[in-house]
Amino acid sequence: MKPRILKLGLALPAMLLLTAALLTGCGDAMVFDPKGPIAAEQRDLINITMLLCGIILVPVLALTAYIVVRYRDRKDSDAPYEPNWSHSTKLEVVWWTIPIVIIAILAVVTVRYTHALEPSKPIVSEKEELVIQVTSLDWKWLFQYPEQDIATVNYLYIPEDRPIRFELTSDAPMNSFWIPQLGGQIYTMSGMAMTLYLQADEPGVYYGSGANFSGEHFADMTFHATAVPQDEFDAWVEDVKSKSEPLTVEGYETLRQPGKAQVHQYAGIPEGLFYDIVTKYVVDGNNPHAGHGASAEPRDADGNDAEAPADESSTEHGHDAHGASH
Repeated sequence: MKPRILKLGLALPAMLLLTAALLTGCGDAMVFDPKGPIAAEQRDLINITMLLCGIILVPVLALTAYIVVRYRDRKDSDAPYEPNWSHSTKLEVVWWTIPIVIIAILAVVTVRYTHALEPSKPIVSEKEELVIQVTSLDWKWLFQYPEQDIATVNYLYIPEDRPIRFELTSDAPMNSFWIPQLGGQIYTMSGMAMTLYLQADEPGVYYGSGANFSGEHFADMTFHATAVPQDEFDAWVEDVKSKSEPLTVEGYETLRQPGKAQVHQYAGIPEGLFYDIVTKYVVDGNNPHAGHGASAEPRDADGNDAEAPADESSTEHGHDAHGASH
């Protein structure tokens, strides 16, 4: 009898682990294969959380199997008959103390990692950060490189081992920007400029996507982030500038219309475009939304905040040239 009980007790945890493996999908579990410091800490948090939960879950499942088999009704049962039994102080102490201790440990760990992984917290590095402005559209991604004065659609090029400061907004329904092997997702929302720091520790091509339902072709909002050495990144920038046409305001208006798009690149971007996208919902110079560390001020060629031009496009969007800073 005991071997049978033992087998049943081990079968349930095994089934649980198998189910968890199947839920990770048919491909690789990318969140468990981090290629950057942010993703590595997030993986550690996931592993610690699973371990702590397993300390409770596995014994509970094993005991459930044992109790079902050991105390089932049968003719030759030798289990003591205690119809008036209702309380055991020892058992109460055990099954309350252990979960409370584990929850307390989990709370401390979660608070620590949550503080350390604040999305707008800069990554400590000797190298200067690279700013990339991200705009989610229907159903494509626009990436602007204000310091390099170039832009891409549906693909990213980044230098390895260098902090990337993503400034994110949306000119369409809310979405969620996610590169699993580099770090967790963050929402893109119209009228807001969010900040997310990521870094690729080694060269590679990393899958990225929109992780939020946003309509008919949301499943096509995927892209690849290619991390390369700094000299290759610089060469790529020069190649884009020499072989591509600039993005105009009219071109952006066409791009932002709902529809799928192929990968594309631009040799120039309209000054203050990201600023205009963020502040187009400002009324009387006041943005009703709070920011998240990102500056919606237009940037000059060196990546510094620049004065917003009080031109017709600003008037068109109904905002003051110095409307809001996120």
